[in-house]
Amino acid sequence: MRQPTAEPSPTVQPDVIRYFPLPLFASIMGLCGLALVWLKAAHLWHWPAVIGQAVTVVATVLFLLYGLLLLLKAAHNPQGIREDWRHPVRLNFFAAITISLMLLGTAYQSFAPGIGHGFWLVGAIGHAILVPVMMHIWLHHAHYQLTHINPAWFIPVVGNVVAPLAGVGYGHLEASWYFFAIGIVFWLVLMTIVMHRLIFFEPLPQRLAPTLFILLAPPSVGMLAWLKLDGETLDAATRILYGVALFLALVLATNAARFAKVPFFLSAWAYSFPLAALTVATMTMAHLTANSALNTLAVVLVVLTTAVILWLVVKTALAAAKRAIFLPE
Repeated sequence: MRQPTAEPSPTVQPDVIRYFPLPLFASIMGLCGLALVWLKAAHLWHWPAVIGQAVTVVATVLFLLYGLLLLLKAAHNPQGIREDWRHPVRLNFFAAITISLMLLGTAYQSFAPGIGHGFWLVGAIGHAILVPVMMHIWLHHAHYQLTHINPAWFIPVVGNVVAPLAGVGYGHLEASWYFFAIGIVFWLVLMTIVMHRLIFFEPLPQRLAPTLFILLAPPSVGMLAWLKLDGETLDAATRILYGVALFLALVLATNAARFAKVPFFLSAWAYSFPLAALTVATMTMAHLTANSALNTLAVVLVVLTTAVILWLVVKTALAAAKRAIFLPE
């Protein structure tokens, strides 16, 4: 007698709109960071400015594309947006949208300030509204645990230190001080909590391991923001912030073999902007101190950052072509 065959298990089909991943906005931050690296190299070393300008334009086009896909997701899959908003990790990437706008404003400042000012204003206003709302969620949640925290939690609050990079030049001095104060103070608060979680609990899941590079961003960007606010003066605060960034980079370098074994996830974009921020900070410090060792390190970091981000672009493009990143988590 013929045995009945089992029904095949249903498979979830990829859907670019319904399952658009919010963390993709971290790639905009990374590309903006790369643009700032090459624009800084053009300013200090007279390297071709067109490279940084071209990367800025590419980042802008991708930002607009991702923004459209996110709006379509909100229309076709509002439950997915609600799930992102409640998720202890993905929630933080809503702030990557407003930070990306401020970074675009920073990149455009050197060659299209009119466009850049508009991007910066929208990003800064949006971030000023978004962060208190997210802080409200943190304070009144009913489902977060200490094991949920990871360096991605730096993005919303500590991301405030990005604002002065262009805000001072656009004439928003007091607003820039406001953002900087929030970012630096909450960096110290969150750094304590994150280090407690990393030391006393199990290691981060492999998918989140790249987020450890986010530790580089607050002191690196904080140093650059401080210089903007303090009149480009090489002082104790500048040296302290850069020293912390350099120390964290050395700590991460000792784990290079571990990071090399991590398969590609979208979280790998966490390598990009922090590396770019450290690179620009090193270039700036080398210029201010006229230190040949720092200048050599800066050149090495430019090459490394460019190579890492190009690798991320290729890996992401291949995954997107296969629609491997447009699946429910």
